[in-house]
This record gives sequence, C-alpha cells and structure tokens, in this order.
Amino acid sequence: MPTRHDIRNVAIVAHVDHGKTTLVDAMLKQAGAFAAHQQLDDRMMDSNDLEREKGITILAKNTAVKYHPKDGGDPITINIIDTPGHADFGGEVERGLSMVDAVVLLVDASEGPLPQTRFVLRKALQARMPVILCINKTDRPDSRIDEVVNETYDLFLDLDADEDQIEFPIVYACARDGVASLTKPQDGTVPADSDSLEPFFSTLLETVPAPEYDESAPLQAHVTNLDADNFLGRIALLRVEQGELRKGQTVAWIKRDGSISNVRITELMMTEALTRKPAEMAGPGDICAVAGIPDIMIGETLADPENPVALPLISVDEPAISMTIGTNTSPLVGRGGTGKGADAKSAVKDRKVTARQVKDRLDRELIGNVSLRVLDTERPDAWEVQGRGELALAILVEQMRREGFELTIGKPQVVTQIVDGKVHEPVERMTIDVPEEHMGAVTQLMGVRKGRMDNMSNHGSGWVRMEFVVPSRGLIGFRTEFLTNTRGTGIAHSIHEGHEPWFGPLVTRNNGSLVADRSGAVTPFAMINLQERGVLFTEPGTEVYEGMIVGENSRSDDMDVNITKEKKLTNMRAASADNTENVVPPRRLSLEQSLEFCRDDECVEVTPEAVRIRKVNLDARERARAASRAKHG
Repeated sequence: MPTRHDIRNVAIVAHVDHGKTTLVDAMLKQAGAFAAHQQLDDRMMDSNDLEREKGITILAKNTAVKYHPKDGGDPITINIIDTPGHADFGGEVERGLSMVDAVVLLVDASEGPLPQTRFVLRKALQARMPVILCINKTDRPDSRIDEVVNETYDLFLDLDADEDQIEFPIVYACARDGVASLTKPQDGTVPADSDSLEPFFSTLLETVPAPEYDESAPLQAHVTNLDADNFLGRIALLRVEQGELRKGQTVAWIKRDGSISNVRITELMMTEALTRKPAEMAGPGDICAVAGIPDIMIGETLADPENPVALPLISVDEPAISMTIGTNTSPLVGRGGTGKGADAKSAVKDRKVTARQVKDRLDRELIGNVSLRVLDTERPDAWEVQGRGELALAILVEQMRREGFELTIGKPQVVTQIVDGKVHEPVERMTIDVPEEHMGAVTQLMGVRKGRMDNMSNHGSGWVRMEFVVPSRGLIGFRTEFLTNTRGTGIAHSIHEGHEPWFGPLVTRNNGSLVADRSGAVTPFAMINLQERGVLFTEPGTEVYEGMIVGENSRSDDMDVNITKEKKLTNMRAASADNTENVVPPRRLSLEQSLEFCRDDECVEVTPEAVRIRKVNLDARERARAASRAKHG
C-alpha cells in the first residue's frame, strides 16, 4: 500500500507529572515552531486555567512540529497528541489514541511505572501500537534508571505484550533541559553525549509507522475531538483515514444513529505549532479541523457522498462514580458570597440558578466529553452525572461554578452492576509510596476500607511501595485522611481495575458534624465556646443558615450548635474580668475535600464565591423524625 512519508502521528502517554507537557514544549522549541523574539510560557499545551492551577493535563490536545532531518531531506510533519496522565480523564486518552499510529511512553526515572502508566499502556497495547519508551528526569538525585527499565519490561509482560511490542527502543531524556540520548547516563545526571532532542526525533521517525492508505478508497475521516470558535461555530477535529478532504467540498455526514446527511465543509484548517492555519486540502493521515457542521459529535464519520462507509465509533470504559447535580436550594441562593442581598446583587447579575440553565450546561458538556453520562432523577431540578472518577466530576463542577452556576452536589456514589444476579461494585488498584514509619498507619487505614494488599516492595531508600485492591467507594474521602496519617509525605495513585462482588458495609468517617441551628452571622464569641467541640469550617462574619454544617464534631454523632451567639455586655461581666482567648483558625475545605467530607444525608452547595456543606434536610425536627423512623423501622 502507498504510504505518506512526510507525516507521523504520535501520542505521548504517561502518569501524572512525569513530564509529558514539558517534553512537548521542548520539541516545539527545537523544531523551530517559534520566532526568536516570541515570549513563551512553560507548559504551553496546558492552556486551560484549571490545568495551570492544578498542574495537570485535563484535555487531550494536538500540536504539530515541522522536523527538518539533519541529512537535508524533506521536512516531516510530526502530529503530537498530549494526553492526560490521570485515569479519571481516560476518555481523553482513548480519544487521543484513535488519532495516532504509535505512542511514546514517558516514565519518571525515579518513580517508575505507576497506576496511570499501566492504564495508558494497556490502551496502547490493545490498539496494537508500537511503543517508544522514554525515561525522563534522569537528572533526579534519586533516579534509578536500570530498575525503572526492568519494571517497565515487567509491566509489558504483565499486560500480555507480544514479542514485537516488547522489543521497544529506549530513549533517555531530561525534558526540562531539552536533551535526549540513546545511551544510558549515570543515575542523577543529564545525558552527556547530546545537547538536543535529535536522538529522540530520529527514534520517532524510525519507529512511528507512516500512515498507509488505499489510492482507490473513498473518503473516510473520523471525528476525534470538538472545539468551538466565536466566528466559525463548532469545529470538529478529524483524522483523515482515506481519500482527500477539501475546503468547500460536500461530504456525507454519518451520525451515531447511522443516519446520513450531506454537508458542506465551509472551513478547513491544519495545526502548526499552537495555532490553526487555513488549508485547502487534507490527505490520508492528516489531522485537521473543519467547520460548517453545527451538530457533529465525537466518533462520527465524514465520508464520500456516493459511497459512504462509516468508521467504528470510539468506545470508552464504563463510568465508575456518580453524583447528583441539581439547582441550588439553600436559603442563600442568588445572594452572593456574603449572603447580604442588596450589596451583592450588582455582582451576581449573570448568576445561573434555574434548572433549565443547569440542564443545558450538562448537555453541552456531553458533546465534548465521551466518558460522561447524564441521567434523569425523580426530581425535575436534579440529574445523576456519571463519570470515570471523583476528580473528573469535581473538575466539571469547578468549571460550572466559574461560569456563574449555583449548584447542589450530592455525595459521590459508585455505579454498580448486576452480574449473574449479584451486585458487583467497581474496584481500584491503589499504589501507595510512604516512608517506612507510616507503613502501619496506611495498612490500618486501607484495612478499614476493605483494601486487600497485593504486593509490597522496599527499594532500600527508606520508602515502601504497597499495592492494594480496594473498592472505589472506600476511596471516597480517603485522600485527606491519608495525607493526615502520613503527615503529608505519602503519595497515592489508583486506577480502575474492574468489578468485584459487593464488599459489604463501609464506615469511612467516624466523626459527626456540627450543624448550625439558626440563621445569622458567625461570631468570634460563639466560635471560642465551640472550639473544644471539634474543628470549625467557618470564619467570623460568615453568614450561615439552619442545617448548614459549620464544623466536624469530635464525637460520632451530629450536634446542633448556635454559632451566631453574641456576648451580652451586662453588669454580670466586668470588662476587667474577661479572659483573652484566641479563635483557632478554621479549616478551609476545597471543593474536592467538601465532597469527600459528605455523609449520605449531606450535600455540598457550590456558588461562584463559596463552597458550603449542608444537610439535605435543613429542618432539625424533620431530621430527628427521619432518624427516629429509620431507627425503629
């Protein structure tokens, strides 16, 4: 079959924070993608605000570099897909792999293969793709290059790689310095026999197969991603499999349900570095963007109108975690962060609080996120949103609150399956790295959560690596407690491992809540009196309402408290007799921590200014009646 030798398509896959985006930055700079005077940011591919704040890649993105071979041959376009390293965004990884012909597996020279490395590698091996192993961060003082290479070979064998797949080339790199070599450097050093990424580029060209095509085949182009433009409307990112796609051409649009309609390509663009530039034609193997089809969806096909042949839909793993997202039903709805009506109204004009607005936004998210599902519930103003993991759903909520939405979020739940008449729940493989002195505390913590230890290794560096298989619901609320028990030193990563029979009841939070019993503003006097009862979450002056959770009780049951109590200046208390007491700073909970803290009868109120935890039922007497009914059946 004829091949296009002027193009290569490759994805870079790795665990979180092993240096994918930094490597892409270095490739862009060394391939001459930018002018000498351009001001460049670090992690240029992480363009999303949340990606920059959290330091992780959330969305799969593509870029293209023009590589000029040193022997003076024709320039070669290398299309690079930068994929997320977190398994919660697995839908992005699966989508990215459908666009490429090979993968670069990036592994940290110290940490070695971790759960997400296993996840992304499994996807690549299933797609029968060649793999290039890149050992990154060789300059880390604690690097152990030989051991990491052996661990990677073990991982390939564990994932049933065949003989061709396990014969992969190895490149050693320090992406931060833009240096790569085929010769193994000493541990803790930058490769000395090279001063650029040239060995990496040449390995790419040798290993990544050039796209093959059939000259007589009709047009076939696969929609792998979606974008939007204020002028062009919805933009579809495509990989052209066969034939040619031209600007102004009429093509057959084969939808997910199998129906076909003819549409015209109004705009065709190709990626160069970080920008899209207009083009006239895209051929087999090209990754391009087209406009003019307003309702096109991921996984659909553009084909020849006279001979339309559909490509297979992109399949993704089943969701494992769900949470209920609905409109804000608290007494402070639409009143800004302070809760004071008049002075906050000017700041909240474009606030989105209606059920229609929330549903429209969730439907919009479904268009570009193939791993998400939205199901109706019994209530007309709430929906069950299912996703791959807790972080993916928390990112969605964070994006919505930044857009001005006010929401009520239920406690995350697991998505169960019925297998042979029995309930099965999702389980995760958890890899934990901790100093040796915290090993007992972590083992005890995982035991409470029904974790089963599969493996334990000690590299002799004072750190222990443990592998557990644990039910997904046991990990809801795990991270905060884990960091507390390991004094912030532990590192934990998990990956979906399948489904196993229901593990039985789990009690993951032993302490109850401190619940406000009336509306008002928090006073320092009341906080000082309540400090010995538990840990408080609110600051002086914060507006609270009945049923809002203001702290964590030191005992197992809930306690209704008056956190708005004021000090009465009567003659009973002489000013000179006052004891000076300090208010202990409250614990500030992020959105993820608030979701982890929730019990089944609690939910999280999310507004652009504030995140509050509250009881589902705000009325104390109603809660007492419900508890009594549950107790006595």
